[in-house]
Amino acid sequence: MKLIVGLGNPTDKYSGTYHNLGFMAVDRLADKLNIKIKNKECEALTGVTSVKGEQVVLAKPQTYMNLSGVSVSQLAKKYGAKAEEILIVYDDADLPMSKLRVRKEGSAGTHNGMRNIVSILGTTAFPRLRIGIKSENSDIEIKERVLSKISKSDGELIFPAVEKAAEGLALYIYGEKDIEALMRELN
Repeated sequence: MKLIVGLGNPTDKYSGTYHNLGFMAVDRLADKLNIKIKNKECEALTGVTSVKGEQVVLAKPQTYMNLSGVSVSQLAKKYGAKAEEILIVYDDADLPMSKLRVRKEGSAGTHNGMRNIVSILGTTAFPRLRIGIKSENSDIEIKERVLSKISKSDGELIFPAVEKAAEGLALYIYGEKDIEALMRELN
């Protein structure tokens, strides 16, 4: 079982914002796997498939970012996913622009969606893939920045990183890369 969860905020208002990079990466992954993310369950949009006999669930919580843990915990329970079978994809304001970081586990850092997931799951022992959005030139407060539309110049860096993240996740799902190998490739 693999439960891949991209974090973001629902509604068109937040489409194309820095905080929706998790949604974007999961959407690109769904394209690569030819999965439609359209099922409404566990306060999320999901797409479910089987790869090499293993169940794969792609999910985009619809609870808004700060309550992502509600959806993730419901999905984990429904699909019987253990913590190590859940991989969260999200933006990270503490990581340099377009840098990717995969970790087997770790703290939530400054990300409120991750804080909520850690709080509700009661563990930090699940993998995550972070996409950096830190800008050296930004004077905008972080809350305002993550909810703003991705600038054209940032997009030139971020969108290829989202694509690379999706490619790495596809290798992980197909069993060609485990988390350790994914870390070596993307970090």
